[in-house]
Amino acid sequence: MNTSPPPFAPSARARLAALTAAVCLLAAGCSGTGADDETASHSAGTGIGRTRIALITHGDEGDAFWDLVRKGAEAAAAKDGIDLTYAGDADTAGQAELVRDAIGDRVDGIAVTLAKPGAMKGPVTEARKAGIPVVGLNSGMDAWRSAGVLSYFGQDEGVAGRSVGDKLDALEAEHTLCVIHERGNVALEARCAGVKKTFGGLTEMLYVEGTDMEAVRDAVAARLRQDTRIDEVVMNGARYALTAVKSVRDAGSSAKVSTFDLDKDLVAAVKRGDVQFAVDQQPYLQGYLAVDALWLYRTNGNVSGGGTEPVLTGPAFVTKANADAVGRFAANGTR
Repeated sequence: MNTSPPPFAPSARARLAALTAAVCLLAAGCSGTGADDETASHSAGTGIGRTRIALITHGDEGDAFWDLVRKGAEAAAAKDGIDLTYAGDADTAGQAELVRDAIGDRVDGIAVTLAKPGAMKGPVTEARKAGIPVVGLNSGMDAWRSAGVLSYFGQDEGVAGRSVGDKLDALEAEHTLCVIHERGNVALEARCAGVKKTFGGLTEMLYVEGTDMEAVRDAVAARLRQDTRIDEVVMNGARYALTAVKSVRDAGSSAKVSTFDLDKDLVAAVKRGDVQFAVDQQPYLQGYLAVDALWLYRTNGNVSGGGTEPVLTGPAFVTKANADAVGRFAANGTR
């Protein structure tokens, strides 16, 4: 029987941002055996067999990337008999408020992205004091331990960036424009820094306003017109890469486009040759593993990675050579 989880504690932002995916299939085990006293006490208070988990991201509603994270989380919730609540807010303060809403609602676990770890450290600490386990995913690879979360699921963005730099060298690029669409996002900054570290040519950063795709398109095109030596544009998201393809055409440039992250439309663009390659961090897997880890922690005291090492989901390259295979998974909504 499917039931919907109780809403978060009332707040205007939560009412606007929270999207609820409720899956309650079978009773989900007993309270954790390896948890600390505070967490074990909280779990016992929720009632045996009813596990409620909140997934809270910094993603915008309707973004294909975050839809994949959510689908993975929902798959794990269905398997484990979890009531899952998903909410996202690109605004740092808004995301922190959503975490506090979940704490007030006394959920059994929280999975949270750490795009701006400093802003999340306070809410994570509050969750721990309330006996609620927290895991990190997607962003904050270098800060998850200091943020106080139990485990981390995602890509080492510095490694991913350095891998892109190496690949650009192999492709004999000479001048790369790495576009960052959100200032202060540690994942995006680490990627471009990684590219710059290993790429033998010139790497320059371009900061754009990611909430306005027309502004992104115009800014990239303008930079390409200003410097015709740029022969590679590296973007930080599938929809931004597709926009950059338009920018290249607008500017009459011969620059190639590559990107971090993908969706089914981006895979199709790689197959067409519009985009050279994409770096896949497997967002579906991130959502799935984060929710499953919280269930395992509650029911068996398990901590993924031993609580000391992150669980890496990428990077992997998607090129013309493997785009068909990846495309089949993308069509099914898992890549």
